[in-house]
Amino acid sequence: MSKRAVYEPMMVANLAKGDLVPWLAKSFEWSKDGLTLSFSLNDGITWSDGKPLTAADVVYTFDLSRKVLGDATYDYVDSAKAINDTTIQFTFNRAYTPGLYELGGMLIVPQHVWKEVNDPATYQNPDPIGSGPFTQVANFSAQSYDLMRNPNYWQSDKATYGGIRVIAYGGNDAANIAAINGDIDFGLGFIQDIQKTYVDVDPEHRGYWFPAVGSTISLSLNTTRKPYDDVNLRKAVSIGIDRDAVAKRGMSGYTHPADCTGLSDAYNSWRDADVVAACDWTTYNVDAANALLDKSGYPRGADGMRTTPAGDPLTFDIGVGSASTDWIAVAQVISDDMKELGIDAPLKVQDWSQINQALFGGTYNGNIAWGPGGVTPYEWYRGAMSCKTVKPVGEEATQNFHRFCSKKADQLLDQFAAATDGEQQHAIMDQLQALYSELAPTIPLFPGPEWGAYNSTKFVGWPSEDDPYATLSPSGSSTVLVLTTIHPRD
Repeated sequence: MSKRAVYEPMMVANLAKGDLVPWLAKSFEWSKDGLTLSFSLNDGITWSDGKPLTAADVVYTFDLSRKVLGDATYDYVDSAKAINDTTIQFTFNRAYTPGLYELGGMLIVPQHVWKEVNDPATYQNPDPIGSGPFTQVANFSAQSYDLMRNPNYWQSDKATYGGIRVIAYGGNDAANIAAINGDIDFGLGFIQDIQKTYVDVDPEHRGYWFPAVGSTISLSLNTTRKPYDDVNLRKAVSIGIDRDAVAKRGMSGYTHPADCTGLSDAYNSWRDADVVAACDWTTYNVDAANALLDKSGYPRGADGMRTTPAGDPLTFDIGVGSASTDWIAVAQVISDDMKELGIDAPLKVQDWSQINQALFGGTYNGNIAWGPGGVTPYEWYRGAMSCKTVKPVGEEATQNFHRFCSKKADQLLDQFAAATDGEQQHAIMDQLQALYSELAPTIPLFPGPEWGAYNSTKFVGWPSEDDPYATLSPSGSSTVLVLTTIHPRD
C-alpha cells in the first residue's frame, strides 16, 4: 500500500471494473497508425516538496526504468519525449496496444531527486518525495510506520485526513487476530469463515469483498522435465482434480472453479462461451482421468501406482509456501485426488523464499502458482504460453514459471497487440483461449480472490460489490482510489 500512497501513475487500473481511470494524466491519444501514444497531464500537479511535476519527470521515470531493469523493458518503445510541460509522447517501433496499460501504469518519480542517486536499484529512499496523498514518513519501526498527508497534494479536496499507519505482520494469523480485535481499518487476507469470525463481531461496521478478479491460481508442472511436458498427462491430472472441493474446502468458498480458458473474473467480457462449452479437461471425472492416463502410456502397477512410459514412478511434489494456509489446504485436496489416479503427489511445504527459488529458477516439479495480470487477458496468456517469456532453467523467471513455449501463441499475441479495433481484438483473444484449452500449459484451479475487508468505525466510503470503484485490496493497483475516496466518519 505504501508505494502507491507515495507514488502515482498516469492511469490507474481498476480490475474490479476492467477499466482505466485517468489520474496524473487526464487523457491519452493514439496516432492513426498506432505507433505514437501521447499522454496529457493534469495542470498544476506538484511533488510533495512543492516543485512541479511535469512531462520531464515521466520521461525520466521511463528512462530510469530501462536503466535499472534493462533495455528489454518497454522494448516496443523507440523514444519518449516531453513535448511540453504536460504532454508526453512515446514513439513505438511496432504497434503495441498493451503499451497503454504498461506505460500508463508506471509509478512516476521526481527527476530532481532521483538524478542525484548514485545507485537507484539499491537506494533506500528514507525521505520520499512523491505526488501521492501520503508521503511524509513518521514513527518508523520494524513493525510499523506512519505516512502523513502530503502537504502539497495536487488533489486538495481528496484524502484530507491526517495519514495512514502501515503495519507489518508475521503472517495471516497475526493480521487476522488484529483485525478481529478491531485494530485494522483496511486489509486482511485469507481467514476461515470471515462472516462469523470477523463480520459478526460488529456487523454494523465490518464488511468484506473478495471479487475473483486476481490472477488465476494454477497447479504448475515444470514442462522442461519429462513427463510433465506431455499435454495428455497435464490434462489427465486436471480432470482428476475436484475443483469444487478445492474452492470449498481449500478456499473456504471464497472463489469458484476455473474453466479451461484459465481466465479470472476480471476478463468475463472476453471469455469465449464456445470454448468453455467445448472443454472437458477442467471437469472432475476420475474415470475419464484414469482412462486418459491408460491411453497415454502411464500403466498402473499391482500396487495401484502408475509409472511413466520410461518405467519411472509417476510422481510430482506440490510446492507451497508455509505461510499460505489456504493454498496448503488446496494442495492437500489435489494430493488426495491424485491417489485416485495412482499418482504420488506429496506436499512440499517450505518457507516462500525456498519455494520461490525453485519456482522462479525452474528447478521444481509441481507448484501452486500464479500468473501476470492486466486490464486485458493479454498479459495472462503471454505469461502462460509465450516463447518470449521462457527463461533458461536456472535463470530467474518472473512469469511463465513452467517454461512453456508456443510459437502459435506468440503469433496471436503479436496480432492482438497490433490490433486497434475492439472487435478484431476479441476475435484474436477467442483464438488464444482455444489454444490455451488445446495445450493446457498450466492447470487452472480457481480465479484468485482480491482479499479485502474493512472496518467503518472510523472511516467510510469503502469499495464494495455495489460500488466497485476499486478493489478492496490494500496491495492492488487501485489502492490510491481507495485512499482518496474514503473519509472519516462524521
